[in-house]
Amino acid sequence: MQMSGGAVAESAEAPAVYVRSWLEEEVKDALKRAFGDEVGDPNPMITAATKPEFGDYQCNAAMPLSKKLKSKPRDIAQKLLEELSPKITPIFEDPEIAGPGFINLKFRGEYISRRLEQMLQDEERLAVPPADKPQRIVIDFSSPNIAKEMHVGHLRSTIIGDCLARLAEFQGHNVLRLNHVGDWGTQFGMLITHLKNQGFSPDKGLKDLAIGDLVDFYKEAKKRFDESEEFQHTSRKEVVKLQAGDETSLAGWKLLCEASRGEFQSIYDRLEVSLEERGESFYNPLLSDVCKDLTELKLLEESEGAQVVFLENANKDKDKTPFLIRKTDGGFLYSTTDLAAIRHRVTEEKADRIIYVTDSGQAQHFSQVFQVAKLAGWVPEGVQLEHVPFGLVQGEDGKKFKTRSGETVKLRDLLDEAVRIASEDMKGRIEEEGQEWTDANDATSKVVGIAAVKYADLSMNRESNYRFSYKKMLSLSGNTAPYMLYAFARINGIRNKLGEGVKQDATISLAHPSELLLARHLLSLPELLGEVEATLYPNRLCDFIFELSQRFNQFYENCPVAKAPTEAEKESRAALCVVTANTLKLVLGLLGINTVDASEPLEHIRASAQLQLGSSSAWSTLNVTIATTTSSTEIGDSETGLRLAGLGAARDSEYH
Repeated sequence: MQMSGGAVAESAEAPAVYVRSWLEEEVKDALKRAFGDEVGDPNPMITAATKPEFGDYQCNAAMPLSKKLKSKPRDIAQKLLEELSPKITPIFEDPEIAGPGFINLKFRGEYISRRLEQMLQDEERLAVPPADKPQRIVIDFSSPNIAKEMHVGHLRSTIIGDCLARLAEFQGHNVLRLNHVGDWGTQFGMLITHLKNQGFSPDKGLKDLAIGDLVDFYKEAKKRFDESEEFQHTSRKEVVKLQAGDETSLAGWKLLCEASRGEFQSIYDRLEVSLEERGESFYNPLLSDVCKDLTELKLLEESEGAQVVFLENANKDKDKTPFLIRKTDGGFLYSTTDLAAIRHRVTEEKADRIIYVTDSGQAQHFSQVFQVAKLAGWVPEGVQLEHVPFGLVQGEDGKKFKTRSGETVKLRDLLDEAVRIASEDMKGRIEEEGQEWTDANDATSKVVGIAAVKYADLSMNRESNYRFSYKKMLSLSGNTAPYMLYAFARINGIRNKLGEGVKQDATISLAHPSELLLARHLLSLPELLGEVEATLYPNRLCDFIFELSQRFNQFYENCPVAKAPTEAEKESRAALCVVTANTLKLVLGLLGINTVDASEPLEHIRASAQLQLGSSSAWSTLNVTIATTTSSTEIGDSETGLRLAGLGAARDSEYH
């Protein structure tokens, strides 16, 4: 059976990885066997159990069928189980009927152990199978404009798009990461005219011209355009020359693109984001055919001198909405380019799924573009067009995020500031201990600073606006990157200290409730990845690892590892630590976040994790005790009561 992520659940005879979808099919089949055609196409209504004591899944199919089958829900549930139980026995214990007719399903202990052992043996993929039918997925994200510096507005598209691409690649799909840069249009007439006034000619390169800051260059050109009619006239003529392929104009355009490309790449390198540039200019030769084909299909109409496609309104009582394809002066628009891009991506790239990651303000635009493409027959059945909208990045006051001077925050400056705060705090702590700043410390501070920015964005529901706060994103309390990096480092440190006590072929046996809670959460990884791939909400990955760290805390507080009562328990619990660490590393990697090298001295990781703004007294309100490498570490939050990795003095001392 096909999963949302393209993978297929195994039969009941083998440990099913995608349990929920497998169970849904088994329930459907069991209902049909039990009640025949009378049941129709039943909804299996499988949900995750609301409480651990209820098991792992709950089937609620009996209640809504009561009226149709003219039977009591409990009687329906009982008859359903007579057909279902033999099929699911290898994975679930004997199901229980609760309340009016709920069916509670609980994993067998041996099944949980077997799945965990598979995860232990597969450090790279944690036994998550790749898609059996890989798709060609095009993800369009980032998309800055030439001659303009990347700003905070590009942050979300770049980070969210990269995360979705990483996930799709991990799932085994063929992913094309496209950067639809704004490298064409009327603004280039203005820019090239200004460039020529600076002494540009085709035989001069970047080093021959004192362009300086590209943003300043753009502002200077825009100022001249706004103030001088002669400059405006020359700029418009320059656009015509550029579109006609004039050698000097094209050389100037390429120079501006080259300068911008270098600036963009420096940001992408810092974020470790890879993209293939395919700007608006790439589709320029295809625009006339878009209009020609829409005309032949009798979709393109003239309206007030412009060419439009009329689209139906959701409210049928309202007039159709005109969607502009070509301006009155014959110029093309973003809409024309986006239609050409869809055609190219479907016909040439053979895309099965095309995803656009832009702000929510463009939702209507993409909805209309998709409608036109489908009306024109350019989207074959089975090809998905999806817009992934996201909210605004705001300042801590809830208003537009700006510098003190009122300008848009540059992305480069934002990243610099995050790394600076991380670095300064870490330096202060290391110097207090009489140690020297090393290259390893510098690398760690950069990892933490960049990770904090990424995680703060990805941990939010992408459709929500969020308030950008260095203090919150660099906090060790709650669902933040420093918290997760430190949690990974501590768990990984446990593995390293156990040394030969960790066996890749260990037998995992679970008895304590906190062991089982942790294990069940680990087993939900494949289904989570499939759901995020389908719904495109990366915050669910952050929620998963945050809950994973908390469940590990409970396990570690209740279940000694190095001092476990028996060697068998020590081996099993050590294996749980390894699977947890590997899971954290895998999911952080999908978020585009590097983990800190576990070989670094632990105090450096602690220093990097315990970041702050301002004086050290700020942390006293969070009840933070910073420990040296020879004492225990406990990190609490007065509101949430979080205890990072559960490392109180009694438990932590076993490693020192």
